[in-house]
Amino acid sequence: MKLRVYGIKNCDTMKKTFSFLEAEGIVYEFIDYKKQSPDISLLSGFADKVGFEALINKKGTTYRKLEDQEKTDLEYKSKAIALLTEKSSMIKRPIIEFPDGGIVLGFEPEQIKERLG
Repeated sequence: MKLRVYGIKNCDTMKKTFSFLEAEGIVYEFIDYKKQSPDISLLSGFADKVGFEALINKKGTTYRKLEDQEKTDLEYKSKAIALLTEKSSMIKRPIIEFPDGGIVLGFEPEQIKERLG
């Protein structure tokens, strides 16, 4: 498995991530949530590594537009994961998955460099 980057192509944070990876000469596979929706298994795996709460982008428009009940549902792992599969724009970006299965959540250049060693 090579480095995988999960997110949405037109996101500003993703553009920074792509520029960084390319400037560093890092080869990666990009998985665009808009073309390939994440499934419960994938998101559950990420949640096991970083906690499901960390996957939720509460700063974005998608989160702000949620109904109160949906926001309450985000407090429970199974409901949160299900909602994130439906509303992938609400997943914090990027999620970078390394060949060893480790991940970095968000654009964190130092963490990325450290992981690539």
